[in-house]
Amino acid sequence: MSKVYFIDFKSLRKFKKLLLYAGLDKVVSKNDIVAIKLHFGEKGNRGYVKPEYVQRVVKEVKALKGRPFLTDSNTIYVGERSDALRHRAIARTHGFSLENCGAPIVIADGLRGNSFVEVESGQKHFKKIKVASALYQADKLIFVTHFTGHELGGFGGALKNVGMGGASRTGKYEIHEAVVPKIEKGKCTGCGVCVTWCPAGAINIVKKKVKIDNNKCIGCGECILYCNFGTLSIEWSNLTESEQEKLVEYAYGVLKNKKVLFINFLNFITKLCDCCATTAGPVVPDIGILASFDPVAIDEASVKLVNEVGKRDVFRQLFPGKDWEFQLNYAQKLGMGTRNYELVRI
Repeated sequence: MSKVYFIDFKSLRKFKKLLLYAGLDKVVSKNDIVAIKLHFGEKGNRGYVKPEYVQRVVKEVKALKGRPFLTDSNTIYVGERSDALRHRAIARTHGFSLENCGAPIVIADGLRGNSFVEVESGQKHFKKIKVASALYQADKLIFVTHFTGHELGGFGGALKNVGMGGASRTGKYEIHEAVVPKIEKGKCTGCGVCVTWCPAGAINIVKKKVKIDNNKCIGCGECILYCNFGTLSIEWSNLTESEQEKLVEYAYGVLKNKKVLFINFLNFITKLCDCCATTAGPVVPDIGILASFDPVAIDEASVKLVNEVGKRDVFRQLFPGKDWEFQLNYAQKLGMGTRNYELVRI
């Protein structure tokens, strides 16, 4: 049984105590370079964990003589976080500056998302995974997660933050491999850059518009990476349980041989994750903050608290075709943690 520590949003003054009880001092040692992995929020999103909370984590890491930096990896969709330049700019727009947070920003997988280290995984889908370089090279990891709904597995919590967020941009394509890109009508200029970068020869320009041969496409996503016009994207509704397994296997590899603390924020819990620019409000009232060494237990506890407050199976209602338990069961099967937990209220 794993311990998951909890404070509610009426007790934010206890945040330092939460980190102490959860064992931050068992993770961070003097001179450790500590990656604080978070989500800086897409343009137009307002649900991301705010800088004032992140600054508190930074402060406690520094109190333990650690050397923190803030980080996230680039996205595979075309937005304000698809390369390091845009990513750092939107982070600063949302208040994640050195002045506000007390720590610099390092985009974990480099300029275009292809800076990674291959790590042995040895699981069902991957023998090796591509971990974003900065996360691999950091001495210790802290995952600060805004808990939300998510179209891939019903909810997005610590496991998603680690698996998807810890993967380099090229790694993210592996998670979604065999998903043929969708062509957004009216956006193609016929420039042919995607043709140049397609390793399978699956793309042609016909009458100044892109055409993809589905039989040749290997789902690598290079075309999405190098298109500057948002012409190509992933059709998220086509994702299956296989993608959930791949996500968890990536999380397994990212966490391999690492000392890690997980912090889940259960406030402004929306149907979709912080990658989405949305004006939609929360699906349940604010609940609190959780911390644990166990990513499975903290996500299990997060779902249970949301359902308790919402008085229903919230994520199954939001995404009827997704089984939110699937990713937890698979992570438990891989030995990443347990769904059996003790909630310790502080």
